[in-house]
Amino acid sequence: MLLSCGDALVDFLPVTSVDGRAAAVPVAGGSCLNIAVGMARLGAPAGFVGGISTDLFGRIIADHALGSQVDLRHATRSEHQTTLAFVRHLGGEPQYAFYDEATASRAWTYRRGSIPFDEIEAIHVGSTTLAHDQGAAQALAMIEDAGGATTISFDPNCRPNLVKLKARYVDQMDAFAAAADIVRMSAVDFEFLYGGSDYREKAKSLIAAGASLVVVTRGIKGARAWHGEAGLVEVEAPATDVVDTIGAGDSFQAALLFALRAIGRIERRALARMNPGELARALSFASACAAFTCGRAGADPPRRSDVGPALSRLMAG
Repeated sequence: MLLSCGDALVDFLPVTSVDGRAAAVPVAGGSCLNIAVGMARLGAPAGFVGGISTDLFGRIIADHALGSQVDLRHATRSEHQTTLAFVRHLGGEPQYAFYDEATASRAWTYRRGSIPFDEIEAIHVGSTTLAHDQGAAQALAMIEDAGGATTISFDPNCRPNLVKLKARYVDQMDAFAAAADIVRMSAVDFEFLYGGSDYREKAKSLIAAGASLVVVTRGIKGARAWHGEAGLVEVEAPATDVVDTIGAGDSFQAALLFALRAIGRIERRALARMNPGELARALSFASACAAFTCGRAGADPPRRSDVGPALSRLMAG
């Protein structure tokens, strides 16, 4: 099974009402929930780890996850309120206003021994829950409990408006990157964390520290990846008519983990032995899934039937 650990929330997406006024539509989301949904929709056994409220919005989240066959046995239901995020677009990019005090996601705590890691092929961590000390500490405790038994995937998915002390936050993100086998971040996240665009040197340092794969996604410029054995591999972004970019990075991440599992490279030792052709196929499949998501509103990752040709190319090798 593949697990995704972190945030589950409700996004309020901007729409125009029938009388022309600005309005908002509630949609289940959160980067880590989106990744669990994305993996499950593609056909991988996938579960979510984190806090989900029992309130109205929490029921929306749970119904959404279960509707895509996401396993919630490792999720913690509580009476804490659901995190809410209001979205608007500026310059083509989504901007978020979070309401995240004393919520189910923030109150989640990891119970040691609660996850049978010998049955888990990979676990993903990242996003808003790591912007707070408690969330970061709980996720690190889970990684420590895994004890190297499963592949660790990490995407910071930074939300600068949640970061109070940037230097401390950067140190925490570096700690997660150092503990991960797969590190992915957007070019925007790289700029926020490290400044500039010297991806190569940072990738080299992460691989030297123990990561097998480092990926930087660059929107319409495609994806660039570094691997300990395969070296540098780049893929172009598929052409698409963009409706919005919400959830595109999550779809990429979900599809990348799905693809690595599908070609037998998700386990830590197998991941370390991947060749350039395999990596290129996995990245291309992930890019196709991200492009599909950009073609419709909201974080709505593709199902297996939506990306049949891309899946055939992934498995052709």
